[in-house]
Amino acid sequence: MSNDAAEKLKAKVTAALNIAFDDGTTDGGHHKMWVIDQMVRALTGDDYDTWVKEFNTGEDGPNSYEWDEGIPP
Repeated sequence: MSNDAAEKLKAKVTAALNIAFDDGTTDGGHHKMWVIDQMVRALTGDDYDTWVKEFNTGEDGPNSYEWDEGIPP
């Protein structure tokens, strides 16, 4: 892995961890799902939509599951 790629990955991980730190203790499952969604967005960047599409695909086809974006705290 190049130094530039390693730095970009480190920045994504730091951003995701900061989201967990700032909002991860908010009560309510719908708020916690928002935190998870925001962390996934930080980690996947421009590939977020592709990641969600892959998440939703399962044994019953492309809509086997439904990604929940949650509700901001």
